[in-house]
Amino acid sequence: MKENEKDGIPFFQFEMFPANGRVQHAVFTRQGGVSLAPFASLNLSVSVADEKANVYQNRRRAYGVVGRDTDSVVHAHLVHDSEVAQVTQADNGTWLPHKDGIITDEPGCALTMNYADCAPIFLYDAAHCAIGLGHAGWQGSARDLPGAMVRAMTAAFGTDPAQLVAAVGPCIGPCCYEVGEVVIAAVRDAFADPETLLVGWSAHGRPHFDLPEANRRNLLRAGVAQVEMSGLCTACRTDLFFSHRAEKGKTGRFGAILMLK
Repeated sequence: MKENEKDGIPFFQFEMFPANGRVQHAVFTRQGGVSLAPFASLNLSVSVADEKANVYQNRRRAYGVVGRDTDSVVHAHLVHDSEVAQVTQADNGTWLPHKDGIITDEPGCALTMNYADCAPIFLYDAAHCAIGLGHAGWQGSARDLPGAMVRAMTAAFGTDPAQLVAAVGPCIGPCCYEVGEVVIAAVRDAFADPETLLVGWSAHGRPHFDLPEANRRNLLRAGVAQVEMSGLCTACRTDLFFSHRAEKGKTGRFGAILMLK
């Protein structure tokens, strides 16, 4: 990933995504906003106890990087599942209920989601000029949200998975993600080689789950050949990102945006 800044808003971009003007994207940090602690400072979520006026000012700042505001992007009500929706510009300014993946092939349609340890999933189909944005924590990875997004794009747009460019954004890494029996069981049910994702067992018998690698494997299993990894752990880097785990739930949400010009 490469770090950029525009109008005082720092953001990251994936190097594999083309700089051809057809697709714009950004993974925002927690920096550059107006919210106060514990939501300091670029919290983009109204689902936490931040002042809504601050959230909307933050959104104007962040989405303004690509010339948008909160009423000209598509939001999603995230539920840690694997449902995917196809959207158009008619959905701008709306919140899709109970969706963790959104896809489109319509220019001018901007996809947004918020995160605080779960993995942002980005997909770009240059051949059909289509995109997808997803949100995959342990439940989304166990339920194969990335694969569901790929299959939805294939069904809707004729996407060839092997031609997709994909990326897994900043999320909690195996260095910080100790998990219990519920997650262990889900990972063992969902993956062919689960023990390689359950690593670094602690002295009291709990492993750490490799969430970014699990999502990478889901993409590869769906036929994607090109996957860029951010290499950034949200729990390690609370200077850059909000982390639900590291900050014990008292924190904001950083955002991502993906759109076709």
